[in-house]
Amino acid sequence: EVTDGLHIPQSWGSFVQLSKDLEMKKFAMAAVAAAAMTAGVAQAYTQGTFSNGVVVPNVIHTGATNTTAVGLINQTTTVVPVFWTFFDQDSNHVTDGCFPLTPKDTHAFVWSAASGVGLEGKRGYLVFASGLTPAGITAANACQAANSAAQGPGLIAASAFQVDTTAKDVAYTPVIDGPLTIVGDLSTMGPTSLTVVTGAQVVAAGPAVTPTFSMRYYVDGVVDSGANTRVVVWSTGSHKGTHTVNMYNDAQERKSVNFKLNFAELDWFDPETIVGRPAAFVDGFIEWAATAALPADYVPATGVGSLYNDGGYVFTYSVIDAPIFGASQTILGAHTAP
Repeated sequence: EVTDGLHIPQSWGSFVQLSKDLEMKKFAMAAVAAAAMTAGVAQAYTQGTFSNGVVVPNVIHTGATNTTAVGLINQTTTVVPVFWTFFDQDSNHVTDGCFPLTPKDTHAFVWSAASGVGLEGKRGYLVFASGLTPAGITAANACQAANSAAQGPGLIAASAFQVDTTAKDVAYTPVIDGPLTIVGDLSTMGPTSLTVVTGAQVVAAGPAVTPTFSMRYYVDGVVDSGANTRVVVWSTGSHKGTHTVNMYNDAQERKSVNFKLNFAELDWFDPETIVGRPAAFVDGFIEWAATAALPADYVPATGVGSLYNDGGYVFTYSVIDAPIFGASQTILGAHTAP
C-alpha cells in the first residue's frame, strides 16, 4: 500500500469508509491504530530521521515479483560508503555488501536483485551503516576495506516496502532509525555486533513488567483464508521461547494465552494459530511484557544471551491482510513507557 511522508497509508481514508458498517468499537480501534503509525509522535519508535544507519527489521523475497525494496537518502556533505548486512532470523550473518552515496544522492536497494542466489523465501533483516569518510573519498574508492573499520558520521535515512507485482500490492515495511552502535568492522558483523538501535524501544533486563507491547490482530478464524494477520517481533537480544501474554478482543475481554517465538531476534507469527484463543477473539490486540519472565523453554536455562538477561531493543508491528481493506495494511505496535 502506498504511503505518504508520515508513513500512513494514503488509502487509510478508504479503510475508514469501509469500516463505517462495523461496530463503533472496531472503528475506534482503527483510529487508534492509525494514530500509532504516525512516526515519532507520542512514542519511542523513531522513523524518518537522518543518522549513521538504519535497520529494516523484516526482509524477504520470493523472486523479482515479490521482494522487499529499500530507498535510501544521503544528507551528508560528502560521499558516504553504506555497508549493509543481511542477517537470518537468529541474527546469523548471511551476506553483506557496500555501495556509495554521493551528497544528496538516493539509492534504490531491491533485495531480490542484491541478495544473490539461494535466498528465495529466506526471511531476515537488513542493517545499513555509514562507514568512514576520510579526506579524498570518492564514489570509486568509498567501499574500500579501510572505510569499514568503524562507523562514520554519515547522515542517511531510508524507507521500505514489500512489493508484490503479481497481487498489485505494495505494503509499507517500517524502518528503524539510528543512531546505531556497532561493535567491530562493518563488513564482518555478527550476532552481537549491533548493540544499540535508538529508534526501537529499549527494554531493561528482567524481571520487568514494563514496557508492554500491544500488537494488533484482525482475523476471521480460518487460517490463511480471508482476514489474516502476521505479527513481526524484532529485538537485539534473544526473545526465543514461549511467552505468556494477555490477548484482548474488541469487547475488552481478556484471555491469558501463550505464544511461541521460534527464532532469536526476528519472528513473523500468525496470532490466529495461538492455542487457547477464544473463537470470538477476531479483532483486538496482544499485550506482551518482553522481559517479565525468562521463557521456561529457553536454552540454556540460565538465560545466557537472552533478552530477559541482557535487556536490549524491541520493535513490533502487524501486517493485516483482509478483504475489507483491499490491500495489506501495516500497523506499528504500540508500547507503554519503560
